[in-house]
Amino acid sequence: MTDLYEPYISEHEDEHVYSVAGITREIKVLLESTIPTVWVTGEISNFTKHSSGHLYFSLKDADAQLACTMWRSRAGSLRFMPENGMKVVVQGCITVYEKRGSYQLDVSKIQPAGIGELQMAFEQLKQKLLEEGLFDDDHKKPIPPYPERIGIVTSPTGAAIQDLLNILNRRFPGVDLIINPVKVQGDDAAPDIARAIDEFNEYGDVDVLIVGRGGGSLEDLWAFNEEIVARAIYRSKIPVISAVGHEVDFSISDFVADLRAPTPSAAAELAVQDRQELSNKILWMLRKMHSHIKNRIQLQQEKLQNLVNSYSFRRTPDLIHQNEQRLDELTRSLKNTYKHQLEILRQRIDGRTQKLRVLAPESVLKRGYSICTRKHDGRIVRNANELATNDTITVKFHKGEADGTVTDVRKE
Repeated sequence: MTDLYEPYISEHEDEHVYSVAGITREIKVLLESTIPTVWVTGEISNFTKHSSGHLYFSLKDADAQLACTMWRSRAGSLRFMPENGMKVVVQGCITVYEKRGSYQLDVSKIQPAGIGELQMAFEQLKQKLLEEGLFDDDHKKPIPPYPERIGIVTSPTGAAIQDLLNILNRRFPGVDLIINPVKVQGDDAAPDIARAIDEFNEYGDVDVLIVGRGGGSLEDLWAFNEEIVARAIYRSKIPVISAVGHEVDFSISDFVADLRAPTPSAAAELAVQDRQELSNKILWMLRKMHSHIKNRIQLQQEKLQNLVNSYSFRRTPDLIHQNEQRLDELTRSLKNTYKHQLEILRQRIDGRTQKLRVLAPESVLKRGYSICTRKHDGRIVRNANELATNDTITVKFHKGEADGTVTDVRKE
């Protein structure tokens, strides 16, 4: 292996000194050829997703850590994004990065630790409830487009509740929000969530429920995979939006609920309309009408041009003239219809404006009426029985006011 070392003058003629590259290459060949593809378990730390799409992280346990790399071509097939602190099992082979003289694990697969047992329980319950019909579309209730009151079942301290409140208040600030705080993780979480759903149904005065929590591991989200929660959602008479974890997380609650939201933030957007969109709805409809008319006119013009250019109709100018006249009539009719609809809307607005003016206090005063108030407490006098002799009063006219003293009260 003469290419792996450089000659060196020594006391012993058979001694040689490796170059750094040479010894590193020896180590690379030794490690990569002797250690097969392996599975390694540990906790992720120092996780970085490079702009190139490659993933870099370390696997650690109580005694050691191992540098890991997952190339973009493999990272693209992941169903979840690794996070610091996540316990995982990875498959890969040992490689040596010669520039740094360090070894690392070239990762081909990543699985959350413990996925086997929980996943088995998940699939068994999913199949059981599927056979019972809890996932059937026929049972799912429509989400009301304009809810007045929304019930929220989640932890009062998590980030999910803040996201929900911020988005709901921004998109539709007039909606009432009722929060039933629950545990979303741990042994007592599932009964707590089911209880909150039942309580909302007993209360009844809620248009839609949002049930969920923010992201986490499969163990963290497990309360929403419990049968007690699934059955509470199924028997709910109030439509339920399930919002559990991140977009890649699926829970039993998602399948039973009337609507699944990929995240709590998305649930807020699905629950209410955007007020700006509603305020622009009428304007959009007018623009759509204008566009429709314009397209109809353009279509008729194109048909006319096709007739003009047609060889079979070149010698029949009368037909062309008739089509032109018909086009003018259609154009006028469409324009008149458009103007008529606008005029109807304008008359409605003018009529309602006039009614408001007639009912305004200033208009009543202008017709000769006045408003009498007792001076000592400012209350409006509607009945002579409310006055006594020598009470001081103020009379407001259309223009100006006058003070007076009651000398005589004639009661009816």
